[in-house]
Amino acid sequence: MFEEKRVPDRQVRAAQTGTTVRVYQACSPAVADAALEKQTFAELSGTTWLVPSFRWAAYGSGYGSKPGQERILAVDLTRDGFEEALARSAGGGPVLVRWDAERDLDHTALNFEAIRIGLTGEVVDDYVNEWITAITDVTPVLRDISGLLATDQLHKAVKLVPHEPPYPLSASLAKAVEATA
Repeated sequence: MFEEKRVPDRQVRAAQTGTTVRVYQACSPAVADAALEKQTFAELSGTTWLVPSFRWAAYGSGYGSKPGQERILAVDLTRDGFEEALARSAGGGPVLVRWDAERDLDHTALNFEAIRIGLTGEVVDDYVNEWITAITDVTPVLRDISGLLATDQLHKAVKLVPHEPPYPLSASLAKAVEATA
């Protein structure tokens, strides 16, 4: 009998290496230009939202069409920093965790969720000053995908989406962020 292997409802998935984890941050052109030049962010106010899901970043920014979110940056963080952020979400800490429906390239909600990580207070300083290892502008890729979708070339668009395997969480981190796997 055929048994479908289902993606866990809440699983952190991200492009990653042995030392880094990639998250995405939508921002204005001025903030993006300064961040790319300095390879960090000069000033961030309020809650800074990071999303490990490329597809959710595309959805959340409307493929870079929303005011103040015209540019999407791929921010590579140290694994230690990423895990520290997740750990600091426990017990009402300075990191907010939201789980929202993952999206396909047409922005249709899927039946599993993607994590969004909101940094506040002193955690933003750690992010800016300690955890960032590289910043890359992925706005052109998002625009290419949007253009391919507009011309019914889904088969080409999906090839541009980065591979985002499950991120291995310890039991304590999974509990802190309420992940199901």
